[in-house]
Amino acid sequence: MKKNKSKQEKSNLHPRNRNRERYDLEALVTATPELKNFIVPNKKGQHSINFSKPKAVKLLNKAILNYYYDIKNWDFPDENLCPPIPGRADYIHHVADLLAGKNLGEIPNGDKIKCLDIGVGASCIYPIIGVTEYQWKFIGSDIDPNSIASANKIINANTSLKNNIECQLQTNSEHFFHNILSKEDKIDVVICNPPFHSSIEDAEKGTRRKIRNLSGKNPANPKRNFAGNGNELVYEGGEYTFVQNMIKESQQFSKNCFWFTALISKKQHLKGLNRVIDDVAAYEAQIIPMGTSNKTSRILAWSFLTSEEQEKWRQTRWTS
Repeated sequence: MKKNKSKQEKSNLHPRNRNRERYDLEALVTATPELKNFIVPNKKGQHSINFSKPKAVKLLNKAILNYYYDIKNWDFPDENLCPPIPGRADYIHHVADLLAGKNLGEIPNGDKIKCLDIGVGASCIYPIIGVTEYQWKFIGSDIDPNSIASANKIINANTSLKNNIECQLQTNSEHFFHNILSKEDKIDVVICNPPFHSSIEDAEKGTRRKIRNLSGKNPANPKRNFAGNGNELVYEGGEYTFVQNMIKESQQFSKNCFWFTALISKKQHLKGLNRVIDDVAAYEAQIIPMGTSNKTSRILAWSFLTSEEQEKWRQTRWTS
C-alpha cells in the first residue's frame, strides 16, 4: 500500500503542499457536487477531470479550496483567470522557506508577517493560501477595478479571510509599488505572477497548443481552459519586460521590503533579469526551482537589505 501511494504522489510539488497526492475525487465531489458532471476516464482508464473544459477546471479548484482549505465561498466571473491551486500553493510554500532561511530555519507565522501580491486577480488565490497556511496578512493590488471588486467579494464571504486581506486598486498601470505602498510601510515579501504573453495573438497560440495536447483538437477560436482576460495574460514585452520594470521600480522601495519575488516561467529570461538585479545594486538574489506535475518554473527573489539590516528586520518583526 505504501509503495502504491508513493507512485500517486506528485513528487515535484513542495513537501507541505496539500495536493501532493492524487486527487480524492470522491471527497471533492462531496465538497462540490457539480464537479461530478465533469469526471471522465483518462488514457489509463482512471477517473479524472475533463481539463479541456473551463467549467470543469473552475469547479475542480473550487472543490480543492473547499475540501483542503475550508474556503466555502469562492466564485468570480468566468472570463477571469482560473488559477491551478497546487502550483499557486507551491509558490506560497517556497516563499515561506525563503523567509525561514533568514529566520534561523523557522517559518515566521502569524499576522506580524505582511505580504504584497502584485496582480491579486479576481480569484484572490495567493492571499487565500497564505492566510490559510501561515496566517499572514496581505495587500492585494490590481489594475482592474472589477478584479478588486471580485476579490473583495470573496474576502467578505469567508470569515477566515476578513481583516487579513486588503485589496487596493493600482491607478497607474506603469507602476508596481507607487500608489500602493507608503514610505512607512514594511512588507516582508512581495509575490507576483506576471502576465506571460506579449500579445493576444501570442496568448491564443499558447491556448491552441494546450487544447491540442489535452484533447487532440485544433480549434480555430480556442477557449482557454483556465480562462483569463487581457490584463491577466498580456503585457507589452511579455513576462521579461514586466519583471524587468518591476525590478527597476523596486529599487525605490529597497528598505520597505525584505524580499521581492516574481514567478518566472521562461528559464531563458533569468540571465537578463539577473543583470537587471545587478544594475539596481540589490544586495542578494536567489533562484528557487519550482515544478508541478507537468510544468517547471522558478521563483526569482532579490533583496536590497544588507546582512545587518536583515538581522535587524528579523529581530524587530519576526521574533516574539
